[in-house]
Amino acid sequence: MVLKLLVAGAVALAVRRTSDSPFARQRVRTVCKRAPDLAMRDAPIEPDWILEGSPRARAADHVRSADDSAFSALWDCTAGTFRWYFHWDETVVILEGEVHITDEDGASYTLRAGDMGYFAARTWATWRIDDYVKKAAFIRRPFPSPVAALYRMRNALRQKQPSF
Repeated sequence: MVLKLLVAGAVALAVRRTSDSPFARQRVRTVCKRAPDLAMRDAPIEPDWILEGSPRARAADHVRSADDSAFSALWDCTAGTFRWYFHWDETVVILEGEVHITDEDGASYTLRAGDMGYFAARTWATWRIDDYVKKAAFIRRPFPSPVAALYRMRNALRQKQPSF
């Protein structure tokens, strides 16, 4: 059954990527934009997640991959404390300000301008912002479990191959 789903998915992707297919998307090769030129829009934090203060968040999309499995964006937020659920894997680079983060295991981190952080999909973290923070975010949808297992097997096989 899993093999049938994988084959059906591969066929669907092949059809989508055929340039004369009605489902074909334009492939994005390079996108360069100045961060200050990106239009920030309100991106309210889920009210149930807010623990303290009245944080105001905004976001601006930079680019999305053709298959919608990854995107990059800017995000900023004013003072407040809230829990955040990461639906997808997310790597951040702090551009301005700082944030105090406590992960699900209770480990605490402070990220300042120039620092990077990674948050795995399907995890929670508490964010405390004393004044303001602005980040660049690189977000990737995790592969479904069967596909991820195939990638892990492929990577394991590559590591065992002799190099010449």
